[in-house]
Amino acid sequence: MSQKPSEAPSKVLDPPKDTPFTPAELAKFDGSDSSAPVYLAVKGTVFDVSEKRNLYGPNEDAVADYSTLDESQLKVLDDWFNRFSKIYNIVGKVV
Repeated sequence: MSQKPSEAPSKVLDPPKDTPFTPAELAKFDGSDSSAPVYLAVKGTVFDVSEKRNLYGPNEDAVADYSTLDESQLKVLDDWFNRFSKIYNIVGKVV
């Protein structure tokens, strides 16, 4: 996620869900099981990215602690969060 995401048009999404996911539970949705959805968390919010499972999947870099990011890195993270919020359904929160 080192690049700034390009602007994506908003689409009609399902209402956000607040299903709690532990990191271990979230790991089960990494794309290894082709019959299960693919979930990705950004800033603790879990998105269903199944429609683009070819882009996301097992062996993705994952860093839960973003407290050490500098201001420019946090801006990029915020940009990615905002982009995901416009194109993917929110299915829960990391607890």
